[in-house]
Amino acid sequence: MKQPARAKPSAPKAETGRPSGSAARPDETKPARAVAASVAKSPAKHASDKPAPGKPEAEAPQGMAEAQAAAPLPPPLPTYSSGAPPSGPVPMRRDTHPSIPPRQPSKPVDFKAGDHVVYPTHGVGTVQGIEAMSAAGLTLQVIVVTFDENRMTLRVPVNKAASSGLRKLAAPDSMQEALDTLKGRARIKRTMWSRRAQEYEAKINSGDPVAIAEVVRDLHRNAGQPDQSFSERQIYEQAMDRLAAELAAIDRTDKAAATTKLLDHLKAG
Repeated sequence: MKQPARAKPSAPKAETGRPSGSAARPDETKPARAVAASVAKSPAKHASDKPAPGKPEAEAPQGMAEAQAAAPLPPPLPTYSSGAPPSGPVPMRRDTHPSIPPRQPSKPVDFKAGDHVVYPTHGVGTVQGIEAMSAAGLTLQVIVVTFDENRMTLRVPVNKAASSGLRKLAAPDSMQEALDTLKGRARIKRTMWSRRAQEYEAKINSGDPVAIAEVVRDLHRNAGQPDQSFSERQIYEQAMDRLAAELAAIDRTDKAAATTKLLDHLKAG
């Protein structure tokens, strides 16, 4: 006797928590990954939303919080208003700073054609006159100085003559002090030659006859003393040439006679 075929058991349906017959929402039919992606793309909470009671808000990491607490607050920016001085301390100007001596006002200079003058980096020259020159839309009064040995012409603004070091020939007492310096004993520092060479060049370019005489005195070699190196000889001849040129202009002689006079003072020392 044949037995009736049994009906196949159907797969259990997932419980949706809804009564039968009600349509399922679209979100309930999406896979779990799709739901998570939609949640991640959802906009952030509104600022007015408050966390649920009993759930504290997310705190910053401990290291970041300590760094923010230790960092000093930036100073407030100064505020300016029309007609009112700026708030906060006013920076001191350079010319009124206690550690910086005030600048001396430049003395007016009166050069005329034919005057012998000294420019620190070029030596003794002759004034050709004062001319008007246009530069950058401005008209300047410049002193025209020529240097015969270098075949060079220099134009110095009148208002910058004193600050640039342009001066007249040294006074007789200043030149006599320079000659007395040549008779003194050489004072050579026990430092590297490169350092001493820089100091010697700075003295020569200062234009001070006494400082130039110190270079001549320190680098001069008498008979029986060791010979000069090439660089020492160059600096010595440059200093001697500068000093002899100014002495010749003061004594109204040539440079050869002035050089002989300087060598006599060196030998007398």
